[in-house]
Amino acid sequence: MNRVLHELYPDAHCELDFANPLQLLVATILSAQTTDKRVNLVTPALFARYPDAAALAGAERADLEELLKPTGFFRAKTDTVLKLGAALVERYDGEVPAKLKELVTLPGVGRKTANVVLGNAFDVPGITVDTHVGRLVRRFGWTIETEPDKVEAEIGELFPRKDWTQLSQNIIWHGRRRCHARNPACGACPLARWCPSYGEGPTDPAKAAKLVREPRG
Repeated sequence: MNRVLHELYPDAHCELDFANPLQLLVATILSAQTTDKRVNLVTPALFARYPDAAALAGAERADLEELLKPTGFFRAKTDTVLKLGAALVERYDGEVPAKLKELVTLPGVGRKTANVVLGNAFDVPGITVDTHVGRLVRRFGWTIETEPDKVEAEIGELFPRKDWTQLSQNIIWHGRRRCHARNPACGACPLARWCPSYGEGPTDPAKAAKLVREPRG
């Protein structure tokens, strides 16, 4: 199934725009409860104004809130970004650590966010159990677990470690484009023959095709 997903989405990648680990870390935190597209509209101005951890730590709360407002929950996100900048300066000389056990000690960083940063900024394999991955691996019958940490552990047993990051991207792209939470495009899904959840959405190819969302440019 993963091979077919990779053939279907040969360019699958992290859809958050970033130039360095700090930018990806902040963007991933901001992506909670909103879309990557919306985050990408906000981060150019954010990183132009606050290019490093020290700048983020020293930001005026009101100014930061104004920049982050379009991402939703902006007061909580502002608080997290301020604390994150300070923690990076105090503990890691302003640099983002490249180890999971250190990343998850940072404000606003759990295993999901840590694995996004490790896999896409440091080339350290990780499985990102976001809402798409959790939903799809259960639909696929790969696990019945619902807790992200347990899902990550079970899926990690099924695939070589070197494939974990790309596996996550393949599944996320499929979740965004075909295997929607409501009304998945079952009749336009190349995984249909193996999927135990086939039929949760329309199986008629014409109807299903209308549900497919093509990648953004």
